[in-house]
Amino acid sequence: ASRRVLIAPNPDSPNRTMRHFDVQLIGGVVLHQGKIAEMATGEGKTLVATLPAYLNALTGNGVHIVTVNDYLAKRDRDWMSPVYEFLGMKAGAIQSHQEYEEKKAAYLCDITYGTNNEFGFDYLRDNMRIRSEEQVQISRGLNYAIVDEVDSILIDEARTPLIISGSAEESTEKYYIADRIARRMKVGKHFEIKEKERMVHLNEEGIEEVEKQLNVDSLYTGTNMEWPHYIEQSLRAHHMFKNDRDYIVKNGEVIIVDEFTGRLMEGRVWSDGLHQAIQAKEHQRIKEENQTLATITLQNFYRLYKKLAGMTGTALTEAAEFDKIYKLEVVVIPTNKPMHRTNHPDRVYRTEKEKFDAIIKEIVEVHKEGRPTLVGTVSIEKSELLSEKLMREGIEHEVLNAKQHEREAHIVAKAGQHGNVTIATNMAGRGTDIVLGEGIAALGGLHIIGTERHEARRIDNQLRGRAGRQGDPGSSRFYVSLQDDLMRIFASERVSSLLKTFGMEEGMAIEHSMVSKSIERAQKKVEEHNFEIRKHLLEYDEVMDQQRKTIYTLRQDVLEGKNLRDYVFRMMEDSIREMVAFAYDTKNVTDEENPFDLAAWFKQKFGLGVDLNEVEEKTRENVEEYLLKKAAEAYEIKESTIGKEQMETIAQILLMEKIDTKWK
Repeated sequence: ASRRVLIAPNPDSPNRTMRHFDVQLIGGVVLHQGKIAEMATGEGKTLVATLPAYLNALTGNGVHIVTVNDYLAKRDRDWMSPVYEFLGMKAGAIQSHQEYEEKKAAYLCDITYGTNNEFGFDYLRDNMRIRSEEQVQISRGLNYAIVDEVDSILIDEARTPLIISGSAEESTEKYYIADRIARRMKVGKHFEIKEKERMVHLNEEGIEEVEKQLNVDSLYTGTNMEWPHYIEQSLRAHHMFKNDRDYIVKNGEVIIVDEFTGRLMEGRVWSDGLHQAIQAKEHQRIKEENQTLATITLQNFYRLYKKLAGMTGTALTEAAEFDKIYKLEVVVIPTNKPMHRTNHPDRVYRTEKEKFDAIIKEIVEVHKEGRPTLVGTVSIEKSELLSEKLMREGIEHEVLNAKQHEREAHIVAKAGQHGNVTIATNMAGRGTDIVLGEGIAALGGLHIIGTERHEARRIDNQLRGRAGRQGDPGSSRFYVSLQDDLMRIFASERVSSLLKTFGMEEGMAIEHSMVSKSIERAQKKVEEHNFEIRKHLLEYDEVMDQQRKTIYTLRQDVLEGKNLRDYVFRMMEDSIREMVAFAYDTKNVTDEENPFDLAAWFKQKFGLGVDLNEVEEKTRENVEEYLLKKAAEAYEIKESTIGKEQMETIAQILLMEKIDTKWK
C-alpha cells in the first residue's frame, strides 16, 4: 500500500494526508506475520491495521478487523475508508441490530470492521439458518482477523462463552423462594464464602436450615436435589455481586457491567440461574432461564481463522497464554518518540477513607497547577463516591462510567484541557486518545491517578497509557488501601506485616519497593487463577468443539443440498440395522409366541408393506439385506410420485429438523 495515505480525521472533516511512521510499518509487518503487536497508546494502531488488511484482502477472501464496540467499528471504518477506496477496495462495518441485507453487504466487502461478539454470534447464527441465502458470514469463511485490543478480547472476554439461547419452560417461583431463604441465612453459621473462587458453599447447619425452610426431609433425594444450587446462587447474588459495581438496574432490567472495560453488556446474562437470582434480589421480574441453542468459546471461535493477529498496548504480561492457547507470539513495537511519562511509586494506606482523602488532596494540588487529571476507578459506585467528595471541595469535574456512556466521546475530547478533572471507570482506558490542550505539555501534561490496583496488571497499564502519548509529558500514581478487594483477598497479611514494621500511623502513606512487589505478586496470583479458569473452560469445550465442527459441516452440506440422497440412505440403513439387531438380540423374530413385528415397524416407518416370508433363511444379514432393498424401493416409489426436486426439499427439511433437535 502507498505509504502516504489520504484519510478523514472524522466523518465531518475534509480529507488530509498522513504518512505511516517507520514503527507503524514494523507493526504492520508483525500483524501480517500472524503475531501480536504491542504498541503504546497513541501510536496509531488504527492506521497500522490498514497495512496488513489491504495486503491480505488482495487474496479476495476478506479480512475482519475486530474492535471492542459498535461505535469504534463504525468510526474506524468511516475513518479509514478513503485509504481503502484510494487503493480500489471496499470497507464495511457490521453492527448489532443491523438488517440482513446491510450485514450481508458488509461481509462481502474486502475489509469488514465489527465487534468481537457480532463476528462470533454471526458464526453461530449462520449455523442455525434454515436457508443458505440467509447466511451472511459462512460463504467466504474465516480467512484473516486483526483483533484490536487483543488482550481485552482474547483474554478478558474469554471467560464468557458466546451463547444463543431460547426460552426454557420452567417456573421462576423457585428463584423467589431461594431468595427469601438466602436473606435469612448468616455467613459463617450457615455458609462459607470463598472470595478467591467467587463461590459460596452451604455447610451442614446451612443444609439443615434450608431443609427446615422448605419443609423437606432431605435436600439430596429426588426433586429436592436442585435446591442447594438455587440457594447457593442466591447467596452469591447477595454477598458477591453488588449493584453499581457488577451490574446496574435500568428500566426493570439487570444489566451486567463489564469488569474489565466498565461498559454495559446489554443483552448478556449470567448463566446457571445467577442472573435470575440477582433479579430476585433486586425485586425485579424474573425472566425464564434460557435453554442453550448454540454456543462456542471465544478461544475456539478465533482458532477457526486461517490466520490471526492482534494489537494492543498491553500484551506482554500475558505472552505465555497467547502462545499456549492461540499460538500467537507477542512482539513489542518501539514508540515513535521517546516516552516522557513519570510513573510514581504506589501510595499505600491502611483504610479506604484515608486513601480517598489523600486522592482528593492530590487532585486539588494538580488542579491548582492547571494540569488535567484523569482519575481511574474500578466501579460505578467508587466513581460516584469520589464525585461526591470532589463536589464538597468545589472542584468541577466530569464523570464517565457505564451510566453516562452516551457522552463518552464528548468527555474524552475535553479530558486533556486546562485544569479539567475526569473521573472514569475502566471504559476510558481503551479505544480513545486524550489529546493535550494548548500549553498543557509545558505544565507537565496529563496526570493519571489510579484509585485502586486492578486484578490484572494490564488494566493498570492501560490506565497509565492514557498519559505520555506520542512523546508528550505526563505522570501517574496509584493509591492503594488494605481494604481494597485485591489487597484484602490476596495480599493483606504480607502487606499488613510490612506496614507494622514501618510503624504506620493513621493517615500516613507508605511508598516502598517491598510493598509494590507484594502488590504485583498478588496481581500475578489472580492472573494465574483466571488463566486456570480460562484453560479449564477451553478444555471442557474441546470435546464439544469437535462435535460442533462435525455437526456444522453436516448441517451445511444439507443446507446446500449436497449428498442429500446419500444422507437419507445412510439414515435408513442405520435405522434398519438397529431394529433388526434389537429384534434378533431379544430373540423376537423367530419367537412364535411373542414375535417382534418387524414388518409392521417397517410399514409404519417407510409406508410399504413387506412379507418376511419372502426371506428364505431368516438370518440377521438376510433380513437386513431384504429390508434395505425394500426401503430403497419405497424411496424410489415416493420420488417418482412427487418428483426428485420435491423429494430433495422434503429430505432437506426433515434432515435439518432432526440435526437441530438432536444438537440442542
